[in-house]
Amino acid sequence: MVHTWVNAEPAPRFYPNVVTLTAGDTDISEQRQAVRILLKSHLPGRWAVKDSFHTLDIARLGFEVLLEANWIRKHHPKPAQMASGLTWERAGPGNEGFPAALFGDGNFVMFSGRRAGTIVAGGTLYRTDKVVGLSNVVADADDEPAVWRDLSSLAAATFPGLPLVGYESGDELNAAHKAGFEIGDPLRIWVKARD
Repeated sequence: MVHTWVNAEPAPRFYPNVVTLTAGDTDISEQRQAVRILLKSHLPGRWAVKDSFHTLDIARLGFEVLLEANWIRKHHPKPAQMASGLTWERAGPGNEGFPAALFGDGNFVMFSGRRAGTIVAGGTLYRTDKVVGLSNVVADADDEPAVWRDLSSLAAATFPGLPLVGYESGDELNAAHKAGFEIGDPLRIWVKARD
């Protein structure tokens, strides 16, 4: 479906089974229908819908809001001097116990930042044809804006010339904004309410 990405199998924890890809009125109706069809498949446990444009209202279908967030974007990140004072390392097979299969996709990169030998920050990057997605950013509150700047620079060095996108909420959204990311439109993550 052009308007919706659907995974009808159990997904890893914190990953959605449905992601909306467009926001037209007809598309929204078809997206709700896709959710209804998936509901009838009786997926086990709680599962989620990523409402990428904050346009679905699926509370009546048994969903509750898990997260409200905003898209973020940095149009032209450039490699720069690291701002956090951390030592950054690109994770790979065997590092920190990550399985080798995780690194089989050349578009996927994970970075960890160390202070005095201990990992205190990190983030993952995933390249598509036109953008690089930045997700799973972790940092101590005092380091957050600097970590976002560092990850932006690492993304520019790893995947040059591509804009950087993601979504965040709360303090992380503020940290990304302080690091030069534009705050975009809202999105919503819905989760199937417990029966």
